[in-house]
Amino acid sequence: MDTTLNAAEHNRYARHVILPELGMEGQLRLKQARVLVVGAGGLGSPVLLYLAAAGIGRIGIVDFDRVEDSNLQRQVLYGTGDVGKSKAQAARARILDLNPWIEVVVHEQALTSHNALEIIAQYDVVADGTDNFQTRYLVNDACVLLDKVNVYASIFRFDGQVSVFNALLADGSRGPNYRDLYPSPPPAGTVPSCAEGGVLGVLPGIIGTLQANEVIKICAGIGEALVGRLLLMDALYMETRILKVRKDPKNPISGEAPTITALIDYDQFCGVAPVGVAHASIDVQVLRAWQEQGKAFQLIDVREPHEYAAGNLGGLLIPLGAVVTRANELSRDVPVVVHCRSGKRSADAIGRLRDVVGDAVALVNLEGGILAWDAAFGQA
Repeated sequence: MDTTLNAAEHNRYARHVILPELGMEGQLRLKQARVLVVGAGGLGSPVLLYLAAAGIGRIGIVDFDRVEDSNLQRQVLYGTGDVGKSKAQAARARILDLNPWIEVVVHEQALTSHNALEIIAQYDVVADGTDNFQTRYLVNDACVLLDKVNVYASIFRFDGQVSVFNALLADGSRGPNYRDLYPSPPPAGTVPSCAEGGVLGVLPGIIGTLQANEVIKICAGIGEALVGRLLLMDALYMETRILKVRKDPKNPISGEAPTITALIDYDQFCGVAPVGVAHASIDVQVLRAWQEQGKAFQLIDVREPHEYAAGNLGGLLIPLGAVVTRANELSRDVPVVVHCRSGKRSADAIGRLRDVVGDAVALVNLEGGILAWDAAFGQA
């Protein structure tokens, strides 16, 4: 990677270079840095914009989703013209337009136990902007196994968190990681997602910018990062506080007697996919054929009411957060086809329902959800 700045870069980064704490040396460190941003959504939007603007030399983007209209309330990286496009590709185009002097690598796939080590090994720092516990534990464990820094952030409703995990300390050891803060995930279904509980649109901008700030400090080698500290913010009442995060000697991946030496099944670990249970599934072509043939089945929509109102397939609306308490409404006599926007929440719903109804209900996931239906047959 080039270790000098050209004339255009000198002009672009002038306000950085004149900072005594940063200077030319720090700016060159930013140019030589390799940062992976996992998730190009609410948090990823400001992180990607500010890392690109700061001159991070190589930025990787992991995201397999597509831009939809409901994203634009908070995901300011995108515009109306991007709706329907790949988030990773749209993000790449936007940040290269902001700064053509950087390299942007797209990983248009889900981060899994099978590819995480290979992808993360290519970078120095990971910025975790994901919205589910499975991927947070996956990112954490991969970073620990590879000795990478994990800059973590999360948001929900009006609250946000930021910390720096697995940082290299002066004595050569590594700082606390995500498992020191959260040794185990909450029971599946007890913590609503942003799609279920909502999020103030400006919150990911605030928290994501703080996350970008930590990445930039680490890459430039300046200031004091949030190592061993967790910043909490309540945007509704504009209150912040910082908690200490200490290393747990019983941490299963970095403690005194580690029991995790390789990546595991994080869906199973987080209770999303019970052991031994495989979800039956059909695609939208099969569902259409069932409708045309008059086959008996029950259709359940686990999206939120505002999504249902915008377009639906005529199924019974039972939002994801209510599927367990309303399990008695599922038919025991015919297949129950569960769908959401993309197939992710419906798979989650089936996982939760298995613990309640067992094999008494023939649960079937609709692959691709309403997005696949719209692509095949037009707007629902």
